[in-house]
Amino acid sequence: MEIRIGITNSGRELSFETSQSADEVKAAVAAALDEGASHLSFTDTKGNSYFVPSANLAFVEIGTSEARRVGFVG
Repeated sequence: MEIRIGITNSGRELSFETSQSADEVKAAVAAALDEGASHLSFTDTKGNSYFVPSANLAFVEIGTSEARRVGFVG
């Protein structure tokens, strides 16, 4: 699952792949915003951890969990 996170006052986006499902990511973001948590944390497929300040979230884009196609499409 690919995740893209926009951070306010930053020209760059944070983009990474995670093994979490879309529902798990949505629940984590919603819980952090509802509870007023200071940050969100994610772990990518390589084991890297990301901490994002929840007050500076511009957007969170959750990609599809569809497997990539290989070969020719007819």
